Amino acid sequence: MSFPWRALNIDLSTGRIRSSEVPESRARLFLGGRGLGARILGDLTAPEMEPLCPDTPLIVATGPLTGAGVPSGDRFSLSTLSPLTGTVLDTNSGGRLGRSLKRAGWDLLIIRGSAQNPSILRVDSDGAKLLPAGELWGQGVSKVLGELEGAYGKGCGFAVIGPAGERVVRYASIMTERMRAMGRGGAGAVMGSKNLKAIVAMGNGEVPVHDRGRLKTVLEESNRWLRAHPVTSKALPALGTPMMVNICTRAGIFPMANFRRVAVGESKAYSGEKLAREFTVGRSGCTGCYIRCGRITEVDGVKGEGPEYESLWALGPNLDICDLKTIIRASHLCNELGLDTISTGGTLSCAMELGSLGIRRSSLTFGDPESVLKAIGLIAAREGEGDELAEGSRILSRKAGAEEYSMQVKGLELPGYDPRGVQGQGLAYATSSRGGCHLRGGYLIAREILGIPKKISGREVLGKGGHVARAQDFGAVADSLSSCRFATFALAQEYWSRMVSAVTGWEISGEDLMLAGERIINLERILNVERGVGPELDSLPRRFLSEPLKEGACAGEVVRLDEMLDEYYARRGWTDGIPDREKIEELGLA
Repeated sequence: MSFPWRALNIDLSTGRIRSSEVPESRARLFLGGRGLGARILGDLTAPEMEPLCPDTPLIVATGPLTGAGVPSGDRFSLSTLSPLTGTVLDTNSGGRLGRSLKRAGWDLLIIRGSAQNPSILRVDSDGAKLLPAGELWGQGVSKVLGELEGAYGKGCGFAVIGPAGERVVRYASIMTERMRAMGRGGAGAVMGSKNLKAIVAMGNGEVPVHDRGRLKTVLEESNRWLRAHPVTSKALPALGTPMMVNICTRAGIFPMANFRRVAVGESKAYSGEKLAREFTVGRSGCTGCYIRCGRITEVDGVKGEGPEYESLWALGPNLDICDLKTIIRASHLCNELGLDTISTGGTLSCAMELGSLGIRRSSLTFGDPESVLKAIGLIAAREGEGDELAEGSRILSRKAGAEEYSMQVKGLELPGYDPRGVQGQGLAYATSSRGGCHLRGGYLIAREILGIPKKISGREVLGKGGHVARAQDFGAVADSLSSCRFATFALAQEYWSRMVSAVTGWEISGEDLMLAGERIINLERILNVERGVGPELDSLPRRFLSEPLKEGACAGEVVRLDEMLDEYYARRGWTDGIPDREKIEELGLA
């Protein structure tokens, strides 16, 4: 791999385009992807900057492994400020965009300003050009991707927004390929605020690798582990992420109706097995992925991708809807309009509970499929009740004076794991850098439910601070290398360090990578504290802290968050939840 890395800086307001360089020393500190994106974001933003102002950057960052042929490694990261939470935001996706950028000779795009008219950004080896979006503005995702593929070829990389992003819905997503989503936190709204409909990357050069023989050796070993691991070789290829429905139901943590209860023997109607048996017509996967966890489903002659586990839960049982046909239609519709399925479902369930309690008038009721499908369209169009729903559940519930019915942390709606039965996951939600996220929080579900890399009790609190911190650090590494989290189930840090060394020429160990992960987590914490998102928001909705589960395998449990937070802060070396000067200097962040 050649250094320094090359960045393309695009000012949409002025049309100015210039190249710049990222020195190797900075790349080694922050790796790439999420880490490097956070560092650049911190450099280019002030604490008072609003996420939707023109100067807010949209940073597309590849990782050192992007395009090098590593397992599930053709991903890229996007960093910006979240219009939903106010935090720093990173989100990533598979697909061809990252690899195409690398093949065009670019490692990063730094996009600022706002185009005068709806536009498309085309990037190739010569630089970038801003083109009119024309009639593509206002169109759904599949129409736009079809037109772009016809114009530029299916081998190019694409990132597009749907109507929700154009109308700056606070949880609008950016879609890549055929319905792969950068969903959480509202990056699509930032892209829409910049009048940017799509990014097209065209590149056919060779991605440089320092030592191909060394890389070949470690890839042969890594692929053997991926083919041997039961999750990456059997469960995910067979069922995709909906494999988790029955697993979480048996564990007593599958939420129903805005987390008012958990499923007990209710999952047969919407299980991953039923989805595979009755609605799945094919598999899909990100470019270069062995696992291919995506599902192609068909309902009433209409094909689409998904739903993933989170979408199935958020748009189904979370709304007391157990009909898979409706769930699939709702998931496809969210993808087409460019909406994050988790926040869409979380906002709808909040509105339903507020309505059921007489706190807020709403046309939405639990268990009503047609009202859900109608509401999704209204949200994307910001019409009628959809305009309020487009703000997310925190703003919606605050306006009603009842924030306790919004199942979110720092403004980001929670995914489909009830933390009362998985204490570490509760701590992970509370401390995640982008709000209530299972992935950025550290995905303790792997340890507490799946037993990866080893089984720990979900109901115990002792030691969870250390488990969460280390899982978060490793997650930051994966996101910065631009590798898939599922591949980390089978491959420990040392395999990733050997791949990085072979590709870049750095001699780097697994613990060196983990130190970089710790550095990235601390940097995100510092930036969030500067933005007013501090440790006082490391909490959970009241429901999880004071209302015990009434049924299921974890009946009687609440989240014992206070018992874990102090341990977590101590493990991090933070003073009252904030990195102190000694920690900042130790990590090279001063």
